[in-house]
Amino acid sequence: MSQSAVKRLYLMQVGIMPEYQIPVVCYLVQTDDGKNILIDSGLPEVLPEGETEFENGQDVIEQLASIGVQAGDIDTVVSTHYDGDHAGRHAAFTQAQYVVQRAHHTEAPNNPRFEFVRPQWDQPMERIRLVDGDTELLPGLELIETSGHAPGHQSVLLRLPKTGAILLTIDAVPFGEGFTRDEQDNAGNPDAEATRASTIKLLDLVEREHVGLVIFGHDPEQWATLKKVPEFYE
Repeated sequence: MSQSAVKRLYLMQVGIMPEYQIPVVCYLVQTDDGKNILIDSGLPEVLPEGETEFENGQDVIEQLASIGVQAGDIDTVVSTHYDGDHAGRHAAFTQAQYVVQRAHHTEAPNNPRFEFVRPQWDQPMERIRLVDGDTELLPGLELIETSGHAPGHQSVLLRLPKTGAILLTIDAVPFGEGFTRDEQDNAGNPDAEATRASTIKLLDLVEREHVGLVIFGHDPEQWATLKKVPEFYE
C-alpha cells in the first residue's frame, strides 16, 4: 500500500451560531509535497446587516497566517457546499482551484439560499473542477457525495500517516447524536430521505474503512475536545 500523500490536518473555528454556541469551522490539509488544500472557507468577512444567526470569530485568513500559510499558498479549495458559513471567503484564494460536485454547482445559481455569497463561489469555470460522485482527489483524500443537506453536498475522508482514517462529515451529519441508523426527526428537512441515505452511507464507510475519528460539522461538545490550530492531526 503506497504511503498517503496527506500529511497534516488543521482544524479552525472561524465563528459561531451564538444562540447555541455552535462552531462554524473549516479545515486545512497539507500534503507531503507541500500542497495546501482548504476545505471550506467559513463566514464572509462582513456579515449582512441584521444577521443574527452567525457571529464572526477569527477569520480563516488570520488563522492560516498564524501557521505561516498565506491566501496565495492555497492550491485547492474543496467546497463542500455553498452555504454562507462554508463558502464565505472563497474569493480570497485567488491561486486556488475550486473542487465542487457538479450537481451542486449546477443547481446553486437558481437557489436563493446561496445567493448572498454568490460573489465568493461564482468563480470563472477554468478555475473550477466539477466532480461527479465519490472521487479520490489525491492519495489519502477522498470526496464523498452526501446529498441531503444540499444537493451535491460532499463530505471528506482523509487518511493520515499516524492517526489513520478521519471522516469529516461536514453538514451531512452536523451533530454526533445524528450519526445513527435509527430513524431521525427530520420534519424540518426538505430532503430528509436523502439526508438519511447519506448518513447510512457514511456509517457504512466508517465500518468498511475502519475510520478511527469522525468529526461532525457543527458539534460544540465534540469540538471542545478536538485539536485546533496551531495543533494538528498527522
